[in-house]
Amino acid sequence: MAKKHIVQQQIISSAMLDKTYDPKQFEARWYKAWQESGAFASDLSSDKTPYTIMMPPPNVTGSLHIGHALTFTLQDILIRFHRMIGRDVLWQPGTDHAGIATQMVVERMLGEEGIDRRDLGRDKFIERVWQWVEQSGGTISRQLHSLGASPDWERSRFTLDEGLSEAVRLVFVRMHEQGLIYRDKRLINWDPKLLTAISDLEVDQREVNGHYWHIRYPIEGTDQFVVVATTRPETMFGDTAVAVHPEDERYQSLIGKHILLPLMGRRVPIIADEYADIEKGSGAVKITPAHDFNDFEVGRRHNLEMINVMDADGRMNEIVPDAFRGMDRFDARKKLIATLEAEGLIDAIEPTVHTVPHGDRSGVPIEPWLMDQWYVDAETLAKPAMKAVEDGRMRFVPKRWEKTYFEWMRNIQPWCISRQLWWGHRIPAWYGPDDKPFVALDETSALAAARKHYGKDVTLRQDDDVLDTWFSSGLWPFSTLGWPEETDHLKRYYPGDVLVTGFDIIFFWVARMMMMGMHFMDGEIPFKDIYIHALVRDEKGQKMSKSKGNVMDPLDITDKYGADALRFTLTALAAQGRDIKLAESRIEGYRNFATKIWNACRFLEMNNATGKPGLGDQPIKDPINQWILFELSQTGDQVRHAISEYRFNDAADAVYHFIWHRFCDWYLEWIKPSLSHDNTESTEYTRVAATVMAEAITILHPLMPFITEELWKEIFSGDEMLISSPWPQRDVSGYVGAGEQIGFIFELITTVRSLRNEMNVPASAKPELVLLDGKATHSGWQDWIATHKDAMIRMARLKDIRLAEAMPPQSAQAVVAGVEMAMPLADVLDFDAEKKRLNTALIAAESEVKKIESKLNNQGFVSKAPAEVIEENKRRLEVEIERRDKIETALNRLN
Repeated sequence: MAKKHIVQQQIISSAMLDKTYDPKQFEARWYKAWQESGAFASDLSSDKTPYTIMMPPPNVTGSLHIGHALTFTLQDILIRFHRMIGRDVLWQPGTDHAGIATQMVVERMLGEEGIDRRDLGRDKFIERVWQWVEQSGGTISRQLHSLGASPDWERSRFTLDEGLSEAVRLVFVRMHEQGLIYRDKRLINWDPKLLTAISDLEVDQREVNGHYWHIRYPIEGTDQFVVVATTRPETMFGDTAVAVHPEDERYQSLIGKHILLPLMGRRVPIIADEYADIEKGSGAVKITPAHDFNDFEVGRRHNLEMINVMDADGRMNEIVPDAFRGMDRFDARKKLIATLEAEGLIDAIEPTVHTVPHGDRSGVPIEPWLMDQWYVDAETLAKPAMKAVEDGRMRFVPKRWEKTYFEWMRNIQPWCISRQLWWGHRIPAWYGPDDKPFVALDETSALAAARKHYGKDVTLRQDDDVLDTWFSSGLWPFSTLGWPEETDHLKRYYPGDVLVTGFDIIFFWVARMMMMGMHFMDGEIPFKDIYIHALVRDEKGQKMSKSKGNVMDPLDITDKYGADALRFTLTALAAQGRDIKLAESRIEGYRNFATKIWNACRFLEMNNATGKPGLGDQPIKDPINQWILFELSQTGDQVRHAISEYRFNDAADAVYHFIWHRFCDWYLEWIKPSLSHDNTESTEYTRVAATVMAEAITILHPLMPFITEELWKEIFSGDEMLISSPWPQRDVSGYVGAGEQIGFIFELITTVRSLRNEMNVPASAKPELVLLDGKATHSGWQDWIATHKDAMIRMARLKDIRLAEAMPPQSAQAVVAGVEMAMPLADVLDFDAEKKRLNTALIAAESEVKKIESKLNNQGFVSKAPAEVIEENKRRLEVEIERRDKIETALNRLN
């Protein structure tokens, strides 16, 4: 482990803080300093309690997108926070070899050179891939530096590392020995362009314009027909049954009879199966087990023949009539329809919009295809993984994702793990002369097993396929820690504390880590919590895509606004269970927050409220200082609790409001006159102001690490870097009374300001404030007023504050904590003119409310208008109702 040390000479303090906040001046400098200090490193020898997060390994081909920015920001917040509260943190980084994605990139590069991978051969091609990975792979890891991510980079792993590859081979062999991995002929998603099976995650469901072709199938021995409808007539050559519902009275007499398949003459049985829908079409459905997933299950139930009618390229094979052999599937479709029409076998053609699965990388329609593949018995592995969630050993946050998880797991299918690629973990299976597979850790072991089986030496050939990328990713929580060896890292950092990820890979990755982890780690869960974050959408709530032109590049954003502004925006919007609507204006707004912090620190610097934070031995006397310390402590507790419960937006909200409103808007404005005095009181104010701001940026550090680290060094002379500093804690139980007192004073000032605004009192006017006892909540309120009278007059822009026994005439009135207050306005306002102005404004506001309500009550408008337009009108209605109510309140005060 790199030694953690104090960085003093690397970061040179300037004489004065720059006038303008410019994150480009220090973000890269601080990231380098953090890395060189060893601040990111875990510590095996530490006596601290470990805290582990496994970074979801991004594709080695990838680059940072806005979804990455969200997930890595949230993980970094957790890591930095737990580092500060005294945990030994390991954020395990790494990248995934990304089989299909990486192979496509390199094949494209070779294509530009006029080279086909098949011309190179497997070994040479893999050499080229490794060259590309070493030169260009891992870009996303470097880009994470700009975001401020602080994983233990020294421990970074790659899913094709030798250690991880050894783990993959051992897992495959053991699971095969246990009967959990087997070879079977089943339907898979076949990509006829990439020539490989792909997972459901790699399938993009697209709506396309198509047709239902209603085809007449002649009933054997009669002049009658059964009509079936299909969107894929070219698969007809592989039909091995026609299914009808067992309760469909129309077909009772036909069940058990046969149709004669058009153009083929093959006898095909009519079977009864509940898969057929009585209400849909004719109620009869063609069954093609080798080319449809639902039909495959029907075929298994009825022991139907499974006939593949296409080759790997999506061309019709030798099974079909001569006229169609070798044709592309879609060309064959056109010719088949023309032929059937000519023979009078098309009953109807019905236009339709339907969903067609496409390869998300190739962009071509996927073909359900029957072939031999390797499978995992996922149903068996799923049982303990489900029980772990059911009994609370693992929990989903938000909890509602448990339902999605259970729905997937309870309906889990065998997991196809073989891919017809060259880049990836090659399947450790070798085939004998009769195609019998021998599964072993290496070829030597496979040869020994084959020699024993055949009784002689034989030549073996290794399986050409590689494993699904998710197979190796499923081992990530323990393979990265050294498994199968019982390493010290594995003992200390497994299981992890939380996995942070998106909902789209709950089944494809999260569930598989749970299944694999529990199976190979003696039933121990891989992580305790699974935090599922939302999607990042554009400001209108639409999914971001290049075709829509609404993609936001996080690198562009950090360059324009700084990493802290992007991080804080994503955090502030990351409410549990709600997608993020990201607008650039929000990022700009939170950059203004960073500027506010910067300017507040410059103000402290100009007033000598800098240096190492600390309150010293002198007691804090002024209630305003006691109040801000109390509020600081409350905020620290709120942020700590919110982060611990994954309520990131609540953490951002708490620290934002403390710094912007309580500290800057209230506290600094209150103490400004006192800071200019050179006396003991002033010393107390500078000590408290410096300490509070220093601890506030400490609390903010996990969310905005760069600006806080810079200010910690420049303003507060921090010896140890903030990243390694402890979370602030202070006993403020003695300041509860000050919180009550100052809270009452601020509520009075806020109410005066509201009255001034409602009554349109000119900013230059300084009315007096009259207070009556009424039924006051606080017994000492009059003493509080006397103590803080001067500050109240200044901040509320008043002439005077006095006590009275009756309400003065022509005054704006309100009640605060049982104290009646009045602001006489006879000498300030022309009441008649003000009433006239307010009445005019009220008429306009009521008119606008009625106009919007009428629009929203119009079903024609609501049914046709885009969702974002309706939402905008609802928002405007709320604004106009609020404006109307405020005008009415002001009129009532005048009356």
